[in-house]
Order: sequence, then structure tokens, then C-alpha cells
Amino acid sequence: MRARIYQPSRTAMSSGTAKTHVWILEFAPETARSVDPLMGWTSSSDMQSQVKLRFESKEAALEYAQANDIDAVVREPNKRKANIRTGGYGENFATARRGAWTH
Repeated sequence: MRARIYQPSRTAMSSGTAKTHVWILEFAPETARSVDPLMGWTSSSDMQSQVKLRFESKEAALEYAQANDIDAVVREPNKRKANIRTGGYGENFATARRGAWTH
């Protein structure tokens, strides 16, 4: 069995970091999906592709994979640096602004 271990990124609609501190072990699909000719739905007989296991740390996920003979590939997360402005949020309402306010 093949699997990948990764840390999920935050959603595009959220600025928070909820549900991004866990590590997920997700199995790779064994077979390709097939299309139902009548309805157009995709389906698969592979039940492992629906399994997602959550772990508190990357090491715990790797230990589980080694204990169960799972060939796992670890994908390291791309961390963003914080966007910190010098004036902060209050700069949007500054009365001593020099120059035109464009918005």
C-alpha cells in the first residue's frame, strides 16, 4: 500500500489556522475511478482511498506507517511568513496620512 503524509493547509476562505496542526495519512488510490454511463458519477471499488487517518505529529504518522508496512511519502508543508505592517490595522484610519487615499 502506498500513502502520503502531509499537514493540511488552511482553506482559501479562512484566515485562521484551525485544523492545520494535525498530520494526515492518506492512502493513494489502487485503481482508477470509473464513470457511470447513466448518471455520469464517478465511483471506485477501492475503499482505502476514502480513509484519512489523523495524527498529532509527523513522527506518530511515520511510526504507524512503519508498523503496518505502509510505503509512505512525507510532504513537508510550505509555511507562510506573517504579513505584519508597521502601522498595523490602525494605519487604515490614520488622520496624518501623507498622500492620497486610494480606496
